[in-house]
Amino acid sequence: MRHLSQHTDTETGINWRIIKHLIPYLLESRYRVLLALACLVLAKGAIIFIPFLLKHLVDSLEGVEPGSLAPGLLLGMVLAYGGARFANVFFGELRDTIFGRVTERAMRRIGLQVFRHVHALDLEYHLGRRTGGLARDIERGTSGISFLMRFFVFNIAPTLLEISMVVGILLFNYGPGFALITLAAVVLYGFFSLYATEWRTRFVREMNEADSASNTRAVDSLLNFETVKYFGNEEFEAQRYDRELARWELARRKNRLSLFGLNGGQALIIAVSQTAMIGLAANQVYQGELSLGDFILINQFMIQLFLPLGFLGFVFREIKGSMANIEKMFELMAVEAQVIDRADATDLLLTRGAIEFHHVDFAYKPERPILRDVNLRVDPGEKVAVVGPSGSGKSTLVKLLFRFYDPDAGYISIDGQDIASVTQASLRQAIGIVPQDTVLFNDTLLANVRYGNPEASEAQVAEAIRLAHLDDFIASLPQGDQTLVGERGLKLSGGEKQRVSIARTILKRPPIMVFDEATSSLDSHSEQAIVSALREIAEGHTSLVIAHRLSTIVDADRIVVLDRGRICESGTHAELLRANGAYAALWWAQQKQKQPLVSSS
Repeated sequence: MRHLSQHTDTETGINWRIIKHLIPYLLESRYRVLLALACLVLAKGAIIFIPFLLKHLVDSLEGVEPGSLAPGLLLGMVLAYGGARFANVFFGELRDTIFGRVTERAMRRIGLQVFRHVHALDLEYHLGRRTGGLARDIERGTSGISFLMRFFVFNIAPTLLEISMVVGILLFNYGPGFALITLAAVVLYGFFSLYATEWRTRFVREMNEADSASNTRAVDSLLNFETVKYFGNEEFEAQRYDRELARWELARRKNRLSLFGLNGGQALIIAVSQTAMIGLAANQVYQGELSLGDFILINQFMIQLFLPLGFLGFVFREIKGSMANIEKMFELMAVEAQVIDRADATDLLLTRGAIEFHHVDFAYKPERPILRDVNLRVDPGEKVAVVGPSGSGKSTLVKLLFRFYDPDAGYISIDGQDIASVTQASLRQAIGIVPQDTVLFNDTLLANVRYGNPEASEAQVAEAIRLAHLDDFIASLPQGDQTLVGERGLKLSGGEKQRVSIARTILKRPPIMVFDEATSSLDSHSEQAIVSALREIAEGHTSLVIAHRLSTIVDADRIVVLDRGRICESGTHAELLRANGAYAALWWAQQKQKQPLVSSS
């Protein structure tokens, strides 16, 4: 599995590769973005206008005799002040409302993209994934993307623009002293925030990793609830979960303390700057160089300047936090599947359903070969069973046929077409499987049957249920086919789950059928019922049967014996018994296990 690391950029600054991913979503809704920006400009214009209104209002009131000021002028300035305040809030809210649809659409699109990407990854990735941690990473990532889009567009650039405007106004109207103090404060604040936030990012990442690990532990334990109960290990699981929570608690503490240091430093810079500005302004008022209205204007500008500046520090911290949050999601998006469709892949053209393995070698790990030079042909309409001891490679044949993995050597063909040259979707559409371990969705029994073909008619679903001998069972349930089967189908027995699996495979109506040890976990009574159903649905189909219990495949057209990854025998049940080789040894060993123990008296 190949991972494209995203850590390099985020360790030293903003990960611009992540920002690049967001630009198409902004361009897709560019008119909404422009309208939101127009609202932003109006809101900023109103906030800049407020200090001037206050200055003129104070200067008009200063030293005025009671009743000498025109009531209309005073009322007009007061109403203008209120209107500017309202306009600032109104256009800000309108901006957020308009832009909200952009962020929500982006979250939906990116969430769907990640979901599809995860499903497109190969089996090797999914065997090693952490379900709980993966879900948490995706959840935090999509939320982080919403934050990034909103604050990059509406906070960073506008705040810098507002700072530039305030510095310009102070420089032009009140001289370089106020402008220099403001500019020095902004530069010092910015450098401190950048340095301290970079220092803090590792604590955010540690906290997220601990959070994902604890969530993974909880989900894994709950998914294996029955196993925990069987072994009475509730306290053991609680202690393991608490160890992960302790890591999370420590990471949170480090993160909180680092945030205290960052906030304290920023507050000190702002306090010193504001004190210097107030002192300079008060002195100039005392010297008669400024009016009381000018003092109010400068003070109001300071408040309006340092509020967004303080918020800019918060935004930068949150952006870095969001970057850390979505790193995992973008690392996931950068994972490349090992099994992919070729650029020139075509749909499988199924004519007869002949399957052939041509000199196939395969190993999950190089040091442990699984299949060695396997040559196997299943003719159209033929039922071929593959048997052998555990670890001989039987189920690996199925994984290779479904192209969950590609062979290390040789190839597999269906009707003469190399399955590596056709699309995976068309290949898997042509093959139906009844697996050894049927895992159902936490939905109704009907929904799980219909999963074989979501577009099937009611009549087709009913026919599939009848052929799988599931109708009597459904009739016995109080809620019938609307019965919820529980997570992973835990409310159903093994035989009932297998019947559901058979029904949805029938509904798929594939020309090629695969049965991967479909009865190995059933009792004898359930086994006979399932075997009967399997024989019925396999009629006329090309069938590959992976079998553990040899009694279920004695009627196979051909039986192939695998041993240590090689085919060592092939023939009918009777032929292989007469040969008295590996198959006969397996057969008689299983027959002996069936003999009841008789005690002598």
